[in-house]
Amino acid sequence: MKFAVIGGTGLIGSQVVRDLNAAGHEAVPHSQSTGVDVISGLGLDEAVAGADVVVNLTNSPTFDEASLAFFRTSMDNLLAAARKGGVRHVVILSIVGADQVPELDYYRAKVLQEDILAAGPIPYSIVRATQFMEFMDAVLTWTADDGTVRLPATPIQPIAAKDVAAAVAEVAAGPPLNGIRNIGGPEVFPLDELGRITLAHKGDPRTVVTDPTAGMFAAVKGDVLTDENARLAPTRYADWLS
Repeated sequence: MKFAVIGGTGLIGSQVVRDLNAAGHEAVPHSQSTGVDVISGLGLDEAVAGADVVVNLTNSPTFDEASLAFFRTSMDNLLAAARKGGVRHVVILSIVGADQVPELDYYRAKVLQEDILAAGPIPYSIVRATQFMEFMDAVLTWTADDGTVRLPATPIQPIAAKDVAAAVAEVAAGPPLNGIRNIGGPEVFPLDELGRITLAHKGDPRTVVTDPTAGMFAAVKGDVLTDENARLAPTRYADWLS
């Protein structure tokens, strides 16, 4: 099969391309660096023409209200190009529990992206993943000072990017779900505890202070970012750290 992977040079996209090609398919990465722009539409028709499947892994450059416009425009452009190019399956990557956190602009934007895809003219699949292990370093910078990091105790089910990519590649190579598949890591941690584990592994002497008002995940109520019924990936956080 032939795959056009839009956003195919990023953290997940590059590994999806690798996995699909290793399985004997033809997967071509496309991004701004290769001359494809999902907002202006530049190069998009050419990128998807002749592809059996389009995997859209592009991401908004911001997490604020502007992300809504990004996903609306990019999905409209992508679906128009895919329809013109005869694409038979479109896949996107979203977030477990995104529809349960309307307080966050970015999560509302991801739900909008899902809705546009589901209402579109092409069979589709949505892969929702829990939080990437690779994002913990960024999370630790959001509410940090010289001596402390403030984090809420929000339950998090971290998943390795390589496991996300493998799941996306598997779904993309299969029949359209016309629905959602949830994937998650094998363990659930309170975010503050995950912060302590991460800092200890790095030999970082800062203290994690539990603060239910700190950072983006303070807006999350309960355990909506976890899913015990998700397809569980194999990589444990301690193994990923090591």
